[in-house]
Amino acid sequence: MSRCCPSCSRTDTKKNGHIHNGKQNHFCNACRRQFVENPEQVLISDAQRGRIGKLLLERIPLRGICRVEGVGLRWLLAFMVGLYEQLPDDLNFQVEAEAAELIIYTLESEIDEMLSFVGKKASKQWIWIALDVKSRQIVAFHVGDRSGQSAKALWKSIPQCYRNHATFYTDGWGAYEGVIPERQHRVVNKQRRITNHIERFNCTLRQRVSRLVRQSLSFSKKLAHHIGAIKYFICHYNLEKALLV
Repeated sequence: MSRCCPSCSRTDTKKNGHIHNGKQNHFCNACRRQFVENPEQVLISDAQRGRIGKLLLERIPLRGICRVEGVGLRWLLAFMVGLYEQLPDDLNFQVEAEAAELIIYTLESEIDEMLSFVGKKASKQWIWIALDVKSRQIVAFHVGDRSGQSAKALWKSIPQCYRNHATFYTDGWGAYEGVIPERQHRVVNKQRRITNHIERFNCTLRQRVSRLVRQSLSFSKKLAHHIGAIKYFICHYNLEKALLV
């Protein structure tokens, strides 16, 4: 039995699978509208939104969250975009206090790059990360290519007090030359284990954010969502680290 389309009132319709809550979906061959009979507005509670926000921090595909929480993918994507737009630019990083304009301890930061991709593996996107050695918080990050322009973008996002006083440890990638002042730059190799903190965070990020897991189908389709997911995790990671200090 054909159903009447709510848009054009034609009955030239057919069944078209089911929506997220199991109800039969219909498709109108005339105006190409998709609809369900007796649609019900499902209100998502604040408690459920909170759970979904926590699930987005774990290694769970988006469609897996939809199945567990009974929400639609379109709603989840809109919810994610809303979360990402509210994230602070400072990544919830708390700079240690300075007394009488004199830094009372030595600022040290580790910088590294991690490979990722958006859409397809040929579209490489490098994640540049600066980590504070003392607090283990993320100072700044940038997503882009592996050129000097990305290194400059990362440097500009680092707080001014770090750019003026901190010592930066890197793996010696050529893009850092001319960006980090020579007097503040220390090139080290992995055998010296000086950059082990940033290497460990890279592993944590890749294991906790599903779109960064190697050989996964949960890769990002849009660069904005890719950056937002990384920023979302880092903001919560910094808050957790701040509570441990």
